[in-house]
Amino acid sequence: MARVVVRMPGPTAGSAVPVGGARTLAQVYRHFGEVDAAETSPLYERVAVALSKSDEALRAIEAAPARKRHPTVILAALHDLALAGRAPALAAAYAASDGDGAAGAAIDTLLQMTDSVVAIAVRRQTRSNETGRCAVLYPAIAEAARRVGANSVGLIDVGCSAGLNLNVDRVGITYSNGQSLGDPSSSVQLSSSIVGDRPIPTRAMPEVVARIGVDLDPVDVTDADDARWLRACLWPDQPERVARLEAEMALAAAAPPLLLQGDAVEVVPDAFARVPADALPVVTTTWALSHFPFESRLRFLHRLDEAAAGRAVAWVSAEGVGVAPTIPTLGDRRASGHSIMGLAVFGRSALRVEAIGRCWSEGSFLAWLADS
Repeated sequence: MARVVVRMPGPTAGSAVPVGGARTLAQVYRHFGEVDAAETSPLYERVAVALSKSDEALRAIEAAPARKRHPTVILAALHDLALAGRAPALAAAYAASDGDGAAGAAIDTLLQMTDSVVAIAVRRQTRSNETGRCAVLYPAIAEAARRVGANSVGLIDVGCSAGLNLNVDRVGITYSNGQSLGDPSSSVQLSSSIVGDRPIPTRAMPEVVARIGVDLDPVDVTDADDARWLRACLWPDQPERVARLEAEMALAAAAPPLLLQGDAVEVVPDAFARVPADALPVVTTTWALSHFPFESRLRFLHRLDEAAAGRAVAWVSAEGVGVAPTIPTLGDRRASGHSIMGLAVFGRSALRVEAIGRCWSEGSFLAWLADS
């Protein structure tokens, strides 16, 4: 019998067989649309699914380095072009909340402006650093100052993006149990839901005498291109977040913080030197340390200990379970869906560390655990 050779068709763009269980590019975009964006952004749901079905679009995305092909990066780059007036059809579809129109315009823009999309994706880091995190930071910073007996603090935010969290004392925060912190007259008003029966401490933060941000690529809200990129990282059909970001950027632009560019391990000593001697330096990290190799996290911790040779230093963290060195995990499992709020106070001869709470969704939900 003659031997029959059947030649299977080769893979289309983005559809190569997954290796080791990893998703193909098409599957990544489909999952993003059908799962990640499904309940929060109908526009991005339609756009991401449409991209997943277009071989031409997937080939265009593959022009970017592998680490820059994620939907959040490519969609933000497309949104940036729309906001800049360089993709008017896409901008119009977004403004009209037209899912079908946005899907078609996104594919057209990607195919016609592949080089521009890739250039933006390579140049920029996606940003989600809104002041919603202040609902976690405010009570933790106030607690750090209480424990040290500090009358003033100097804030050092690591992984600061645009430094919006450095205005933690200038925003208003309302909690679901009726408690409130911060400035009730601020143009930036936030809310957070309390989990459990224990209230948060309502102690006011002391005076903030220094605001210093550290980032590999800090964002200057007074620069038009940088400010547009922050807007581009928001999903276009979430008007409440857009309005809040505008208020946050206006607050930051009115009194811009000092932003230091570079690796945190190398730059933090310079930041400490800029905090007045009679103030408590409070270093904050909110979902930043997961981007550090483990060895760098330990070196970062060593920098804090070095700075405490001459005065007390506090570190307030909100990181995934087991991510922040020395912070207790409370017996929780890694990747458990929530984060641990940590407070460490470095002294001349002692280190006091405590897990003071749990939080979810970057501060949207908070369980305070510490005795205050």
